[in-house]
Amino acid sequence: MEALDQATDAHELAAACLGEGITSAYQPIIDTARGTVVGYEALVRFPGYGEKNPEAWFARARRAGRAAELEAAALRSAFAHRGSLPANCFLTVNVSPALLASPRVQQVWAEQGGLGGVVVELTEQTPIESYLDLEPHLDALRAAGAMIAVDDAGSGYAGLQHLLALRPSIIKMDRELVRDIDGDEAKRALMEMIGLFAGRVDAWILAEGIERVEELDTLAALGVPLVQGYLLGRPAPPWQGLDLDLALRLSARSRDAAASTVRGVVEPAPTAATPGAAAALFAGNPHLTDVVLLDGRRPRAVLTAEVAHLGIVTPGLVVNVDTPVDEALTRAVTREAGSRFTPLLVTDNAGRFVGIARMERLIGKLATRK
Repeated sequence: MEALDQATDAHELAAACLGEGITSAYQPIIDTARGTVVGYEALVRFPGYGEKNPEAWFARARRAGRAAELEAAALRSAFAHRGSLPANCFLTVNVSPALLASPRVQQVWAEQGGLGGVVVELTEQTPIESYLDLEPHLDALRAAGAMIAVDDAGSGYAGLQHLLALRPSIIKMDRELVRDIDGDEAKRALMEMIGLFAGRVDAWILAEGIERVEELDTLAALGVPLVQGYLLGRPAPPWQGLDLDLALRLSARSRDAAASTVRGVVEPAPTAATPGAAAALFAGNPHLTDVVLLDGRRPRAVLTAEVAHLGIVTPGLVVNVDTPVDEALTRAVTREAGSRFTPLLVTDNAGRFVGIARMERLIGKLATRK
């Protein structure tokens, strides 16, 4: 009887490795600032078999030496609907770090061509033995357009060293750090600390496992930009939207924030990578008053035509988009007299440039509130 069970298991595993009897469900990822779906995580499912637990399937595949085959089949299932992915949304797929070098997994990437709009999430199924060996494979994924995410940050081995070595674009916060965060000051402090770290390394925080409205409200108030969980949408066929009541709740919070923070006065501004490039912009547009000098996606300074021509760069005052208006003004007026009315450089929670805030608009916003 045992031999028969083993033969059945082997037959089922072989079929699953060919993609038979498996599919993917997609769980929405929400932007807390806009109250909209901005991505989906693909989660493999095994509806054609008695065993439904994906972890049990991958454990079986590892024991049989077929982990790479099953991983490749799961990835192909995840990508099956990529062509119909809604505009301005990304697709997250899960991969074990140990299998990134596998020819079978490499073949899946090759089949996809460009990986723009794809987030490769490194799971904790197996530990990373060598970050150095992993680096060229991560570099190749980034070169193809993919972003890297780290799963369950704050648990297991995915600690600070893990984040420093991998430099992910998205840091997923473990469900244990999210559960009941509305009533736990230590969890809120830790979330803020990791959010600060994420901003410094140009990454986004994604809090997963949200099941209660109070957890959602707390995370949104902390400025966590991305969230997912059963409250916001269970894994489902492509492509479910966000519940209207939750969308309105988040957008209302965003409007309230805009009324009292820098977010409500942000305006776009042309950018340049060098003072010379900024000078060229001024030369081409005599009505232009300001150009923002960028270092990658981070703002350095606001340049006028004269400053750009001279090539003199004085670092500007940078504020987060959710900084209260009165706090921004307090910081601004402490500057030297010659730069006191220079526009503020505004960034998102990842430190990316989003626009400028002019002093006259900040003063007007404060006066309106009063």
